Parts: sequence; C-alpha cells; structure tokens
Amino acid sequence: MKNNIIEIFKQITQIPRCSGTHEPFITFMKEFASKYDYECIVDRYKNIICKKANTKANLCLQSHYDIVCLDDGCVPQIIEEDGFFKANNSTLGADNGIGCAYMLDLMTRGYELEYIFTSDEEIGLIGANNLDTQLDAKYMLNLDSESEGEICIGCAGGVDIFAKHYDKKIIANDENYDLYEIEISKIPGGHSGVDIDKNIPNGIKLIGKTIKECDGLLLEIKGGERINSIPVNVKAIIASKSEPEKSHENMCISKIDTKSEHLNIWNSDITNFIYTFANGVRGFDKNLNVVMDSINLAKISTSIDCIDIELSARSMSNEGLLNIKKETIVLLESFGFEVKTAGKYPAWKPDINEFTKEVLKIYKKYDANASLEAIHAGLECAIFKDKFPNIKVASIGPNIFNPHSRSERVELKSVENLSAIVEEIVNSFK
Repeated sequence: MKNNIIEIFKQITQIPRCSGTHEPFITFMKEFASKYDYECIVDRYKNIICKKANTKANLCLQSHYDIVCLDDGCVPQIIEEDGFFKANNSTLGADNGIGCAYMLDLMTRGYELEYIFTSDEEIGLIGANNLDTQLDAKYMLNLDSESEGEICIGCAGGVDIFAKHYDKKIIANDENYDLYEIEISKIPGGHSGVDIDKNIPNGIKLIGKTIKECDGLLLEIKGGERINSIPVNVKAIIASKSEPEKSHENMCISKIDTKSEHLNIWNSDITNFIYTFANGVRGFDKNLNVVMDSINLAKISTSIDCIDIELSARSMSNEGLLNIKKETIVLLESFGFEVKTAGKYPAWKPDINEFTKEVLKIYKKYDANASLEAIHAGLECAIFKDKFPNIKVASIGPNIFNPHSRSERVELKSVENLSAIVEEIVNSFK
C-alpha cells in the first residue's frame, strides 16, 4: 500500500494545485472517482466530495488539495534524497498532497467512506468555510497534521489583518540624502503557526530595523510570500544620510549611484510601526505545551499611492483571538493605517471522546509514545466542528518538515508508518 500512496502522490504533484487553481484537479478527480465507482460532487467553492451511491458511511476522511506556491503557477519537481521527498527550489506540496494520496489509495480499494477534498485552505480555509454539503458521517479523520506520533485534537483559531497607509509626499533633497537598495533573502522561512516559536528571522522586521537605525526614509518596499508564511524575500529602496548597517548576515545593501533632487517618501509612521511591532509569540500555554497567542507580519508592498501590510494572528482560544485582533487594529490605526480583517476561523477546543480514544489506542499499537496534542496552526477541523457540532474529529499525518517553504520535505518511512495506522482506523470505523 505504501508504494501505491507514493505513486499517487507523485501523480497528483504533477497536477497544478496552487491555491486558486481548481479545474485541473477537479478534472482528475471526476475521472478517478468514475473509474472506482464513486459519485463525485463539486460544490460552488470547488470542494470535492466523493462517496458511494446511497452510502451509510460512518467515517469521513478529509484533506485539502491546494498547496502553497511561493512562485505563481509552480508545479513541484520531486527529488528523493536520504529517505525524503523534497522539491527542486519550491514547496513540495506534501501539505496536504500526502493526505490526498492516502484518501485516493483507499478509493482504489473500494472503501465505503465519505471523502472530502477541500479547496483553498492555504489562503483562508475558504473551501471548508463555505462547504454547502451535509456530512452524514459521525466521525472525521483529517490527514493534514505534520508530526508522526501526534494525534491532534485541538488547534488555534486565526484571523487575517489587512492595513493600508496613504501618506506619501514629495520633498526636496536639500540635505543631500543618498539612495540605497536593501535586500534580504535565503533565510529559513516557515509556517507562521507551527514555526512561529522557532526564532526564525522575519525579513520585513529585519529590513525595518535597518531603515530605522540609519534614520532612513522609505521610498519603496516589497516583501513576503504568503500571509501564512514567515517572510523570506524583502527588498526596499531608502534614502539616508548615513550608510545603513546590515541587521542580518544574508542582507545585501548597495548604494544607488543616482542623485535625486526630490524624494517621494512614505510617512515615517510606517517604518516606526515595522520597527516597534512585537512580531511572533505573544503567549504560551504550559499545560498544552503549545503557543497560546501569536501574530506574524507576513507581507508588505508599495504601489503608486498606497502601502499594504498583511498580518496573520492566531490563538488557541476564541477570546484570545478576539483580543489580539482588537489590539492589532487599534495599534495599526494609531500609526495612521486603515484596517480591515478577513479569513477568520475559530479555535478548535481540545475534545477527548470515544473516537479520539480509539484513534490513540490504535496508534499506540504502532508507536507506544503516541499522544493527543493541540497545535498552534489552523486546521479545517475547527471549521467542521463549528458547522457540525456533534461530529467527532481527530487529525494525523506523517513527518513533514518546513511546510510553506522551499525546504519542505516529507519522510518516506513516516508515510509508510502512517499508512498502516490510517488503514486500521478506517477498518475500525467503516
């Protein structure tokens, strides 16, 4: 079975699945479902639901089919190395392509389950939020976790925060400012939830530090890849009377050999916000051994008349999420930004029940150290629990490292280990 899962993963990796791209995978799924005698329903938000006609399935398997693409239209090229799959200079899409592969493997063997492949998880859990199909199963196994041995029974809620600033002016260069280009890249990056406590440098914060500490004036800036990723690539043009100093070894600073009589600069409040903003972990839950609250300054860009900033806030409680949202809005507004929010999803409160107990019991046959955990990342489980309060949910997955980055890799032995666990869980609840 493991080899079939790997081959299916290789196959679907060649199908364009960047968030927002739906039709190639939908076409594949319609043909696949027909081949193995499943109904295939596609709703208005491009979620795909597969099931046998007149099914009375007790268990639903769920994964999202979109992947994070740091470059538009990317189709990952898989490299196998030292027992891992990774990709050639891109994300791999094991998040959540491996989950899809487990589900497709079970479909090839005729398992009578509800299978839900959700759309656009990586850009705001859009598919899950807008699912317009009733679920009949009593239990759901989500396959989007990324640590073998951990059974997730709770996750953070989240909200995306978007801020705009319009204060830009032209000044005479009477004080003989020089122009500099500042660029940073080749820093680790990572997931803004599960990696937020790993002291991964934030490229936007680093450039903000360099600008502020040379009393620079901001002319242009662009940085960050996705709202749920720690930003890696950032570039800015500034004016300064003194040469800026690097705030990271991977930062490049070059003087622009052009003198300008006038400078088109942004309000210093923008740089002040970036410099002073408390990015990262805001609270830690010792009982759950997980980050409680966090926020990530994810993207920034300038256009002709506006500067845009995007942040992603998370909390393990809905109350905490509301607090961090309100505090961030007030802070941004105090620096002159106009603010709106979107993409909110609830926290999933940990719940131990007959389903999670049985999943743990099965898992412990294969791994005596398996445990029930909560994670500081958004899982669609939270949405399904909110939509269907009586459904019992757990989430598992193989070892996937550095998702949402070019360093993403999945451990093949872990994929094999989990395949046996998934099959036994399915056999127990089908």
